[in-house]
Amino acid sequence: MTERCGDLVIRVHGGHHYVQTKEGIVDCTIRGRLKRERRGTDLVALGDRVCWVPTEEGSGIIESVLPRVRVLSRRPPPPRPGTMAGQEQVILANPDQVLVVFAHHNPEPNPLMLDRYLVACEAADLPVVIVANKSDLLEPGEENPFDVYRRIGYAVIEVSAARGENLESLRSMLRGKMSVLTGPSGAGKSSLLNGLWPDLDLKTGPISEYHDRGKHTTVVASLLNPEPGIYVADTPGLRVFMFWDIEPEQLEAFFPEMRPYLGHCRFQPCTHIHEPGCAVQDAVQSGEIDARRYESYCKMFAYAF
Repeated sequence: MTERCGDLVIRVHGGHHYVQTKEGIVDCTIRGRLKRERRGTDLVALGDRVCWVPTEEGSGIIESVLPRVRVLSRRPPPPRPGTMAGQEQVILANPDQVLVVFAHHNPEPNPLMLDRYLVACEAADLPVVIVANKSDLLEPGEENPFDVYRRIGYAVIEVSAARGENLESLRSMLRGKMSVLTGPSGAGKSSLLNGLWPDLDLKTGPISEYHDRGKHTTVVASLLNPEPGIYVADTPGLRVFMFWDIEPEQLEAFFPEMRPYLGHCRFQPCTHIHEPGCAVQDAVQSGEIDARRYESYCKMFAYAF
């Protein structure tokens, strides 16, 4: 049968790859040759554009994957069944932007985890928006933990899924794009999507008071198309986000606030951690670089790889 190219993978689960075509969704498997060729990465990932051939039974076989323009990936936790150690785990292939959802409270935001997402997006040259959910839980006069990111230059949108606040602004950010909605468990990704499109009826869950974290209510990643011109990847909540293909000495370039000081240190190269005459450390001392962000940099450099 005639090969078809360019159709979009909208769901991957248990060896099944669901491909969106003009006629509908086709359940595809992968040609054995492709499994041998694509080592070290997910064979076929959410957001991939593929070439496939239909079968007489009404399903399909994926023959090849078109080159990925960009990708948001992570290194998976120690091997899960069917995954090679150290293999790239693709969260979404070919995204136009990443929306990282963190809550003001319940669960408390983890700055190091947020900074890791931002570094990964910087490394992949992906536009990123911080979605600060549960703004209704922010007490009057309380310091907003996301203000530091605004000062650096990141886009931050304050929303409340519970009250429906600012959801239309969020919708406008999604129009005409393929976006990945990611972040820790319990931050409210599925609740935000339900608030925008109630017909989706995505499962949501409570926050554990003991651990102050959410359960994985989204189990299988899928690419939703809730209205024309909008594709949103609803991904399972992550408790660990390990970098893929980023070396410690590259980190400095992925902290935008550090860039003006690079090349001005007494010693070159400089780790910006222990060397005397370090322009970055001086900027931290003077308050030009946020101390908590610098702490994230040091932790990533020492432990994150």
